[in-house]
Amino acid sequence: DVDGSVPERGVQWVLIGEPGVKRHSYAERLSKLLGIPHISMGSLIRQELDPYSSLYKQVVNAVNEGKLVPEDVVFALLSKRLEEGENGFILDGIPRTRLQAEILDQIVDIDLVVNFKCSEEYMLKMSSESELLHIGNSKGVESSLKKKLRVYSEQAKSVEDYYSKQKKLLNFQLAGAAGDAWQGLLAALHLQYSPINALSSSPKLTA
Repeated sequence: DVDGSVPERGVQWVLIGEPGVKRHSYAERLSKLLGIPHISMGSLIRQELDPYSSLYKQVVNAVNEGKLVPEDVVFALLSKRLEEGENGFILDGIPRTRLQAEILDQIVDIDLVVNFKCSEEYMLKMSSESELLHIGNSKGVESSLKKKLRVYSEQAKSVEDYYSKQKKLLNFQLAGAAGDAWQGLLAALHLQYSPINALSSSPKLTA
C-alpha cells in the first residue's frame, strides 16, 4: 500500500514511466491543478545548452554521445532550482537509476512516485505524428520505441523496487483515451477536479 498522507507543505511528487507515456503533459496538468511548479529535468538540462553556461561542455558531450547527463551535473541543476524555495513540486525526468533515486532522497523528501505504465500497443498508438514524420515509416517508429522501452526497462526495475520498499510507489496503467486516463489518474491520486475548482489554487486532496 502507498502511504497517502498529505504533508502541511505542498506535495512533492515524482513522475516516472515508460517512454511514450507523455509524463510531461500529466505533470503540467497536475502542476496547474495543485498550484505548484512543474520541474522538468529535461527543460533544466536544455537551458544549459547555452554556450555561456558553466556546465555547457559536460551537457553537450553527454547529449552528443547519447549518454545520460552525469549525476553531478543533474543534481547541481536540480539543487539550484530547489533553492528558489517553492512550496511543493511535480518533478519529472529523474530518477532514471537507483543511484539517482538515492541521491534525490538526500536532497529532498519525496512524498509519492507515480509510475506510468502502458502496453506496447498503447505506446505505438500514442506515438506522435512528429515521430512518424521524423523516422518516415510506422515500422521505424515501432523499432525505435521498442529500443527505448528495452533500455528503460533495464534501468527501471531497480528504481521501482527502491520506491516500492519505501511504500511510495503508485503504479498507474495507461489505457483508453487521454481524457479517460486523466480522470483515472485523478481518482488514483484522490484528487477531485471540476471546472469550478479549476479556478481555485486549492483543489480537493483527500487521503
